[in-house]
Amino acid sequence: MVATGSAQASSFPFDFAPQPTQDADLLTQLQFVPGLKEILMLRQVHALEHATVWMLSEMASSRQSSSQEYDSISGMSTEEGFYLYGRVSDADLHQAVHLALHRMVNGEWDLAVHPRCGTNLSVGLLMTAGLAVGVTLLLPKGPIEQLLGLGLAATAAVHVSPDLGSIAQRYVTTAIPFNLAIADIRSSGDHGGRPVHFVRVRWTG
Repeated sequence: MVATGSAQASSFPFDFAPQPTQDADLLTQLQFVPGLKEILMLRQVHALEHATVWMLSEMASSRQSSSQEYDSISGMSTEEGFYLYGRVSDADLHQAVHLALHRMVNGEWDLAVHPRCGTNLSVGLLMTAGLAVGVTLLLPKGPIEQLLGLGLAATAAVHVSPDLGSIAQRYVTTAIPFNLAIADIRSSGDHGGRPVHFVRVRWTG
């Protein structure tokens, strides 16, 4: 899932080259595992969602339009496709989705990672909670020491969580969509006054 905003694609490199058949091979080897295909699809859809938002941001920038044009866009991935919330033209969305898929499967793997992804927030919350528990247990029980420790824990989490969030996206919550094809893109009404589109995908094996 990606929240709002646009930014430059992450320069954090993959330590290995994703292989086009890696998820299909895994599914063949572990086909007895219930729900595995859905998990693999969700990771690939999540990456495609992120890349689509990058493409929309690039399109807005190339037109020298307001940088805020697509800043209100957010998304949510499912194993069947992803929802895109916000005002975006049908033509731009169609172009962005197909371009995102093409560029990712042809080597632009960094498009799978987005700094506004909810994964970063989740990692930040877990880091804050973990460090807070740690300092509570380790430091003296006086109120001043505890407050200082909690402040240091929160500060450390803020500085560390973006990098950890990117790593989590890259290796856990996203995967290059080598096995996805675009099935259709349609309007799904609105949600809280915001237009909604749904990009449906299919597994190509």
